[in-house]
This record gives sequence, C-alpha cells and structure tokens, in this order.
Amino acid sequence: MAWRASHYVVAGALAAGGLSWAARDAWPWRRPLTAPTIVVDAAYTDFTETLGRREMLADVLARGHVTGRDYAAFLAAAHGLPVRRLRPGLAFQFRRLKTDSVATRVTVRLSPDRRLSVTRGDAGWTEAVETIPWTIVRLRVTGVITSSLYDALDKAMPDSFLPAVERRQLAWAIADVYDWEVDFTRDIRPGDRFTVLLERLESPEGERRFGRILAARVDVARTPEYAFSFEDAAASVAGFYDERGRSLRRAFLRAPLPYRRISSGFGSRYHPILHMWRTHEGVDFSAAYGTPVRATADGLVMRVGREEGGYGNLIELRHANGIRTRYGHLSAFARGLRVGERVKQEQTIGYVGSTGLSTGPHLHYEFLVNGRATNPRRKDMGAGTPVPKPLAGAFDAERDRLIAQLEPKVPVAPAVAAATPD
Repeated sequence: MAWRASHYVVAGALAAGGLSWAARDAWPWRRPLTAPTIVVDAAYTDFTETLGRREMLADVLARGHVTGRDYAAFLAAAHGLPVRRLRPGLAFQFRRLKTDSVATRVTVRLSPDRRLSVTRGDAGWTEAVETIPWTIVRLRVTGVITSSLYDALDKAMPDSFLPAVERRQLAWAIADVYDWEVDFTRDIRPGDRFTVLLERLESPEGERRFGRILAARVDVARTPEYAFSFEDAAASVAGFYDERGRSLRRAFLRAPLPYRRISSGFGSRYHPILHMWRTHEGVDFSAAYGTPVRATADGLVMRVGREEGGYGNLIELRHANGIRTRYGHLSAFARGLRVGERVKQEQTIGYVGSTGLSTGPHLHYEFLVNGRATNPRRKDMGAGTPVPKPLAGAFDAERDRLIAQLEPKVPVAPAVAAATPD
C-alpha cells in the first residue's frame, strides 16, 4: 500500500515524541526546585575611631557600642592591650554586622610590628596578635644642603620614598650620628654635600619607614666626615666610627634630648618668673610635655624626686672625673629609677614637664665639674672608645664593604638609588 502524506506526518510525530520522551529529564516540570545563589557582599560595616585627649578606652569603645558586659568581657580577653598606657591619637578599627549595633571585631596597631585584634564570637571575645613582617631594602641618598639638613632631605626624596615624618626621623638620626663631629646649625655652609647609606623598611600594606643608618659622608667646608656603623655582639662593641676606627661618640652626649631646641642658654639672663637678672647655670631645651629625657653619660643616680626651689622634679647623676649632671622641671621619672642605681648613656631617665619655677614644658640641664657649673655645650668632653685592636681587621673589611656601596665607582644619577651589596 502506497504511503500517503498523512502517513509521513504521523511517523514524524511519533519520532519526535520518542526523542522528547528520551530527553524527559530536561523537561522544566521535572527539574528540582532550587533557589538562586545569594551573594553577600556588604554584610559588614567598617569604621575607625581615634582615642581623643583625656579619653579612656571605655570612651572610644562606646562609639562601637562595646559597653557594659561586652566591655568587661573585652577587657578580660584583651591581655595584650596596655589599657593604662594608651596614647591620644591611637586609631581603633571596628567591624560590625549591618544587622547588629555592637562591633564584632576591634583592631588596633600596637606598634609598627604588632597588630592586635579582639573578635566577638559565640564563645565571647577572643584575642589574636599579628606580627607584621617588614622587608629591609638598602638605599643610598645624596643631596646638597642649601638651608638645613631636613630641607635637603626633603628635596632629595619624595613622599613615595619616605613620608615626611620618617624623613624628619632620618634627619635627626644623621644629626645624632655626627653629634660631636658636626653641628648642623653652625658648621654647615650652603653647597655642602651629604651621602647616606640606609635601610628602609616596607610592610605588606605598602607602608615605608626609616630603619637605620649604615654609613654616611658629610662634607663640611669641603672636608669629608665619614661615619661607619660597626658592631660585634661577642665583644659588646657597637657604634659609629670614622675611617680610622675612632669612635664618633664622646663620653657625654651634646644634649639630653633627641629633639633639641635651646630656649635659654648658659650664662646671665632675665628670669621670666622672678623678673630679675640672675646667672643661668644650665641650658634649657624646649620640648613637648612628656618627651623622654636621656642620660648624657653613664652614671650613678644621686638624687631623684621633688626639690625645693625652682627645679621641681629633679634627677642628679654622678659621673667619672668629678662630673655631675642635673635634669630639672620633669613631669615624671622613669619607672623604677631610684638613688644608687647605675644608668647607661642614652637611657631614658625621665620625661619633660613644667614643675618648679617654669613657664612651660622644657628641660633644665646642668653640667657641673667639681661642683662648679660649666657650659655643657663645650666640645672637649672626652673621647669615646675606638675599635678594639683584635677587631681592627673585621672593622676594615666592613668599612670597605660599606664605602663601596656609599660611593660606588659607577656614578648614579638619581638622588635616591638602590645600594647593591657587593
């Protein structure tokens, strides 16, 4: 029997139906019911609060709604947070769920190397301390002094190399290295050059800060003054030395403050409180309240406490060769400092204040030789200890290695350049 057109239509329908039945698992009404994936991209709110002046930890945490029992539990968990020694300006980073008013995490940078986080979970608050790794990069900086060392450093390097605060630290570090060799306020003339080999620290977040000075050269009236860092832990030797191994440190520091500005010199002056002319038997250094005060030389504590008269809180140290130093108007003393204790040069012994006859925060520093007040700004304060003879060879090798990086044979055009270790 011959096929009609209708037969072909029926056969095609049956074939299509068979194929559709074979793919019945793909029918929409046979698929399992599933909800679309929920993407949470903004469940938290992050904000930062800064500890203000005369504020306590409770005040700044309250702005993150960590109060009452939460605050008590937070304190119990935050063992690494120095609650009584928090400085104004410290930043606290908060994180909270948008559906909750109380912070679930509080993070604070304790130091450049440590970050503390306290997190609230089902079991309460838990503490975690993170050590921040810093990478050391060795660099060389060159410049010409036209007005001041800091201005020269400011022109020689951009903020991307070192932030302004760190550049200031570098300037003071250079001044401290040459504390007894070069007075950067008097000896330097416009056109004098400097070169510094230093270590810069970099964090994973891109932060950059000054590390330490390895070597330096400062031309004073066209005469080069070198400084090389050298240390030997076994021999307890550490410091800066010139090219011949002579110590750049003297028996006494030039000043008891790393940030020094003389507000009143040695000699006769008109007293701002007594309103009369009298001999000023010391030097006054203007500094911010609470600035650490360092011992200018190794010595023995003879007096520490409140003194009658104009000194206020006073520390007196006895040194070799009949020399004594006094530090007056202090706001506080270093913890544990007492009469009879031995202190080391550069050790913090107190903090700048305004006690006694004082019109504002500053340090009064006296230098007495056999009981007689002497101008502490004089430069004949005794030579430091040179490199020991048994270490002369090691020092020469280290000096040659540093000078090769400080003054490479191949000239480098940029003011800031990487120093390649030899």
